[in-house]
Amino acid sequence: MSLPDLLTATEDSRTLVALNTWLRRLDAGERIAWALESLPGEHALSSSFGAQAAVSLHLATRARADIPVILIDTGYLFPETHRFAEELRARIGLNLKIYRPRPESAWSAARVEGLADGGATAIADYNRVHKVEPMRRALADLQANTWIAGIRRSQSLSRGKIDFLELRDGRWKLHPLADWTDRDIWHYLLEHNLPYHPLWHEGYVSIGDVHTTRRWLPGMRDEDTRFFGLARECGLHAVG
Repeated sequence: MSLPDLLTATEDSRTLVALNTWLRRLDAGERIAWALESLPGEHALSSSFGAQAAVSLHLATRARADIPVILIDTGYLFPETHRFAEELRARIGLNLKIYRPRPESAWSAARVEGLADGGATAIADYNRVHKVEPMRRALADLQANTWIAGIRRSQSLSRGKIDFLELRDGRWKLHPLADWTDRDIWHYLLEHNLPYHPLWHEGYVSIGDVHTTRRWLPGMRDEDTRFFGLARECGLHAVG
């Protein structure tokens, strides 16, 4: 079956298996270039402007300089994250699209302070309001039928089996860096003189909101640094 034939059979699970087998042979830049040329509709890249975000931003904008870049500003990002996003926006020339939670639904600072006491249920409720709903709105507003994200298998156990390409409720989702290691990231940043998030150098290996992110300490798994060790994923990358 040829690649064009595969793209017409989107509901067949064998299609995705064959596409992912084919994408495995490409490098990350080639995966992005193929997606921009071959996958339908508008394309968008999401970024949390986390520790190693510069890689996916640089790769994608080399292929398409004006690709919309979605940043979900939860209202509780680190000040360093805002400065990092502005630095990369100016340096790379990002077409940045910032989305925030709806004011009528957003959690107050006082409510957020008690988030850990509410456990996994409260964390899921917070993420639904501050991350998932804004992402759904962003993808709809941008009419994005193809969503590119920089998540990787080596980042956590929960991401250990992600495919290069998924199909969610009719929308393609590409993970061009799925098979990259931390060493691959480091080499790319060094080669292109790109920065890590400034908090990386202070021991933060995964960077989200101020109240749900902890510095890594010996004996911790990377996922223990997020959401009080009760959760790793916010649900954003499960958006259909």
